[in-house]
Amino acid sequence: MDTRQLIIYRNLEYQELFEEFAGLLEGAGERKDAGSLEIAGERKDAGSLEIAGERKDAGSREGAGSREGAGSRKDAGSREGAGSRKDAAGREAALANQLIELAVTYGFEGNLWHCFMAFCLANNENAYSTTCEIQGGAGGSLDQLARRDFAVFKDLFDRDIRVLGGPVWEMLAAYKPARTDSKVFNKRIRDRIVNLAVQLEQAADVDAFQRLVVDFYREFGVGKFGLNKAFRVVEKENGQQVIIDPIINVEHVYLNDIVGYELQKKKLIENTEAFIRGKEANNVLLYGDAGTGKSSSVKAILNEYYHQGLRIIEVYKHQFKALSDVLEQIKDRNYKFIIYMDDLSFEDYELEYKYLKAILEGGLGKRPRNVLIYATSNRRHLIREKFSDKRELDDELHNNDTVQEKLSLAARFGVTIYYGSPDKFQFQKIVSVLAERYHVNLPEEELYAEANKWELSHGGLSGRTASQFITHLLGTLVE
Repeated sequence: MDTRQLIIYRNLEYQELFEEFAGLLEGAGERKDAGSLEIAGERKDAGSLEIAGERKDAGSREGAGSREGAGSRKDAGSREGAGSRKDAAGREAALANQLIELAVTYGFEGNLWHCFMAFCLANNENAYSTTCEIQGGAGGSLDQLARRDFAVFKDLFDRDIRVLGGPVWEMLAAYKPARTDSKVFNKRIRDRIVNLAVQLEQAADVDAFQRLVVDFYREFGVGKFGLNKAFRVVEKENGQQVIIDPIINVEHVYLNDIVGYELQKKKLIENTEAFIRGKEANNVLLYGDAGTGKSSSVKAILNEYYHQGLRIIEVYKHQFKALSDVLEQIKDRNYKFIIYMDDLSFEDYELEYKYLKAILEGGLGKRPRNVLIYATSNRRHLIREKFSDKRELDDELHNNDTVQEKLSLAARFGVTIYYGSPDKFQFQKIVSVLAERYHVNLPEEELYAEANKWELSHGGLSGRTASQFITHLLGTLVE
């Protein structure tokens, strides 16, 4: 079936590879359908009468020349045929190479042609797939138009790459990877794409094929936002649109992993759950002492609620000018996005905070309902203040205005959560829980004594110090 008939699934990431493979398989099918008798019949139709006529028109000497010419043409034809076969073999080898490279990059296994097509369907952001993500079937004409495209994909799924012949295609139809991890997706997503390929291969008809794809969109979403949970912003020069680039390896920390700070976690959970359910929710500022779990709490929130459509985009303060571009790209997607700003603070000469203030509240453009801002900082008021500021205020005609300018940024976070350093007893509790979790077998008195020595020379009382102490023990204790 001609891939040019596709209406919705037209701009695939690997469009050229997709079309080349489709053409190759279609050509192989046509060669298989055209048997040897038909080919022989074609040679027979161009048969002896025509050749005899040519010989009759030409004299004997001319006929000899014709025979000589025929010999030359035969040699040229043989060379041309051999060249064509070499070109075809080279083309097939290049396509096989691309499938193998993709298999290593994405962690595919099994039938690589089917895995590739399943990836194309899972990764292509279009009018239909983005409508189906998280919410399910689109309905109406969009469903019917998509069904036409799925008929093309179903036809391609039914074609067997082994018809191309040779041991290479036999291996690529049942590919066994050296390793099953992915350089692009987490294992769960990789497994789901491979499983989708198997399910689509077994689909009885186009309707079943479409239902499987829609179920995938509902559960995982589509494209980079569907197949990844965390992202960073990559700025482009010359006014080009910024790229929201996936972060592959996100730390697997969960709220239960953070010892203590129950009230803080409860407050963060309540705000996040309201946001995910489509209710009113506030921007959040987590502030307090270093190493107390502010950043870990945000990462844990992402891991806890990723399955419910939560995504996070990390933005640094030098990128605040690009925030409006980021919001424009995510405002119409069926996910909930947290714009995450870690260790947020400004020196008094840095003016980037003005861009953030406009995004938080105060700009003409309304912040999308599917976006919140979560920031962590060691400073409550975010913008550095010095005693010299007070002397400078004496020269200000309206010194209260200057104070409010610096305080207003923190005030635009509706929820502020304080993370303070633990006391000695709380620190020992954190050490004890972490030691049990990681199977560090030391008598309690010895464990606490060593922990106290460690914290005196490694940053003081904090959850981070406790974690680093346990890591030290894991690396030095004799098993």
